[in-house]
Amino acid sequence: MIDRHDTDILIIGSGGAGLFAALHAKQTAPELEVTLAVKGLVGKCGCTRMVQGGYNVAIAKGDSVERHFMDTIIGGKWLPNQDMAWKLCETAVTRIQELENEVGCFFDRNPDGSLHQKAFAGQTFDRTVHKGDLTGIEIVSRLMEQVLARDVKRLEEHRAIALIPDRDGEGLAGVLFIDMRSGGFRFVRAKAVLMATGGGPTMYKYHTPSGDKTMDGLSMALRAGLPLRDMEMVQFHPTGLLGGEGTRMTGTVLEEGLRGAGGYLLDGDGRRFMFDYDERGERATRDVVSRGIYAQMRDGRTTPHGGVYISMGHLGPDSVHERFNGMVRRCADCGFDLAAGRVEVVPTAHYFMGGVVVDPDTHTDLAGLHVAGEDAGGAHGSNRLGGNGVANSTVYGGIAGDVMGREARTISALRNPDETVLEAEIDRARHPLALKPGDIHGLRDRLQEIMWDDVGVLRTADGIQGGLSKVQEIEDELLRTGIPDGPLAFNLTWHDWLNLRSLVEISRAIGMAALARENSRGAHFREDFPDSGTLESSTFTVIRQQNDALNVTQEPVAFTIVKPGESLIED
Repeated sequence: MIDRHDTDILIIGSGGAGLFAALHAKQTAPELEVTLAVKGLVGKCGCTRMVQGGYNVAIAKGDSVERHFMDTIIGGKWLPNQDMAWKLCETAVTRIQELENEVGCFFDRNPDGSLHQKAFAGQTFDRTVHKGDLTGIEIVSRLMEQVLARDVKRLEEHRAIALIPDRDGEGLAGVLFIDMRSGGFRFVRAKAVLMATGGGPTMYKYHTPSGDKTMDGLSMALRAGLPLRDMEMVQFHPTGLLGGEGTRMTGTVLEEGLRGAGGYLLDGDGRRFMFDYDERGERATRDVVSRGIYAQMRDGRTTPHGGVYISMGHLGPDSVHERFNGMVRRCADCGFDLAAGRVEVVPTAHYFMGGVVVDPDTHTDLAGLHVAGEDAGGAHGSNRLGGNGVANSTVYGGIAGDVMGREARTISALRNPDETVLEAEIDRARHPLALKPGDIHGLRDRLQEIMWDDVGVLRTADGIQGGLSKVQEIEDELLRTGIPDGPLAFNLTWHDWLNLRSLVEISRAIGMAALARENSRGAHFREDFPDSGTLESSTFTVIRQQNDALNVTQEPVAFTIVKPGESLIED
């Protein structure tokens, strides 16, 4: 039995991209019905809410959109889609004004009343607007208030599991969900759909997103035959809290502003080591710092829990308390004194630069489907600058809402689904219900160890190939593993099984893309191919699922705005 529901515009996800899309869709086409579907509760889940650092925008005297753009291109090692990167940097200026003046966000200010902007690594200007170190909560809370004040329909605790094409295979008919409250299936047709489910590389031992973030959107896109780009590009944030096995806080981010403010990274013997790897020291880009920390760990120069230290005391404990109060309290919960002592940290899987191939207006190859936020690839290339993530979500979420509102107005009829695909996806989701229960959590732990060891911060062909073989073993065992009999309403074991299947599928895509890229760019570092390759001949990986097999190709980067060796900034 399937519940069926029709709407005009369907948005999957309620992070920064989803909420902004809902807001803009209602502004653009107030007469259309907008439905927001989310795996958890609106405004209470997703990664945007967890953002500590801030929002990059070129509004300070002496800064410029051109400078922000060049930092983004250089930071992304010349792999970004330049038209997307430009639109991100240009529109961020408008969006930050909208966040303040229309949405109602309060950001920190200088004594003269101007927005305070702090330093983040890899940037030539201090341009990160923030609300202390709790910027994401401020943005999502205010966005949630605005969305809830409008006539936006909500499907909360609805897990999206499949993109369903129309009967002719020429467009998207709608999305199949599991209503987690009842365990039943619901199919929602829409004239336009935004996929903004977020990333969540939680297939790694150390990771920052919450455990319910499991790459579901990219898994759905793969099965729908959509091309994904840059799937090898997993960003490891250099400073994830390392509290040991006894705390779930391990892996959560200690934000980049600590290093931007002058924090030191020390090895287990208390030696400051980052200048061994880069002349910028701790303010090098995230990929460089993560590799430096990982090298210390591999060489055994570690702290008691196996990481390194971050030290802030030399900046003055009172100053650290004032500027980073949220993190000081978070570290204290784990027994560390961030303000005056040392805190153990480890690289932690944080953000996924890869995603669905989209154009700068969020269109995909599947008519009717738009993608924004961390589900979309292209804007960051091989490395995301800290502060560009929440800017990307709100910028492109707003663009998606505007575009969907305009286009949905011109569509007179909803598409009819391919019922064969719909039934197959329901059968796929019900696969574990008839099997003997097994150790799903043990399988997930094994996957996280495999990806950390074999397809993590430093990679080799032998390691990746071995990791892919082990991932296949995990999948084979998962498909033989069931869940206990019982009601399907809020059946968390069933959803753990579905989570793990998504993670396995995307882990395979990461590994295959990493094997195909035989050079080192940004977040992807091959110890057997350490050279970056020539910038002028840069390519990005594209992966598709065809006949249940993954196919990886390389496509040339289009230097539509600036070429390697050129700059938009005068010296």
